[in-house]
Amino acid sequence: MLVIPPKYSHDIALGHQPQVLIAANAVNGTKGSIGSTYLAQIVINDNLNSRISPFNSQLSTFNFHFSTLNLYNPHQNYKVFMIPALLAIVMMLMCGFLPALNIVGEKETGTIEQINVTPVSKWSFILAKLIPYWLIGLFIVTVCLLLAWGIYGITCQGPLWLVYLLAMLLALFFSSFGLIISNYSNTMQQAIFVMWFFVVCLMLLSGLFTPTRSMPDWSYATTYINPMHYFIDAVRTVFVRGGGFSSIAHQVVALTVFALVMGTWAVASYKKNN
Repeated sequence: MLVIPPKYSHDIALGHQPQVLIAANAVNGTKGSIGSTYLAQIVINDNLNSRISPFNSQLSTFNFHFSTLNLYNPHQNYKVFMIPALLAIVMMLMCGFLPALNIVGEKETGTIEQINVTPVSKWSFILAKLIPYWLIGLFIVTVCLLLAWGIYGITCQGPLWLVYLLAMLLALFFSSFGLIISNYSNTMQQAIFVMWFFVVCLMLLSGLFTPTRSMPDWSYATTYINPMHYFIDAVRTVFVRGGGFSSIAHQVVALTVFALVMGTWAVASYKKNN
């Protein structure tokens, strides 16, 4: 965004040096840097062209001074940008891989037959499998937040309950996803390989390490069905920029839909006649 002050052209005509404000959303650092550089070049070229005399093609002496003010990460510390997003990897490992090994492990040992002959409903069985991992996930998120504050001095700029809300939704998705893989797998090795294939794709295409806008069109289209992308975008908005619920409403809705669909699928895919 370019903010032009009053009497901008008048000051240029008098030989003064008017100041303009270039405000760039640099949560996506690469995109913000490129955009602000392009806009600064446009302003410079406009000033130079306006100072060319119609009778003399020589440019008068004109000095440009740039001052940069970073609003959300003033020291350009990459930890401020990366630590919130790393919560997604922690939730993926704790609430994704462990449930994926749960039911398939019982299949290999034969203990799944004991639960299949009981009158326990599928919903009760799946919830009993998921709730412990949700509690572990919330505990791990709390530990990560304390470590970020104690070691790096990084604290959440927005409402902290939004971070827990996003973590719970992502935990519900990955735990349900892990149980789905576990329901369709026959061995632990098979479940690990299938889970690893999907989580690597979700992680690399989520915008965790590189901006999603720099991806090709076909790979950028996958971010619309990538729950990690919604989580990382939302948690950075809350953690770094101090955004509220209205700033991440569409990410919360998307994560809720993903979580409900996967939870329903996890229950439907479990068959008590295994």
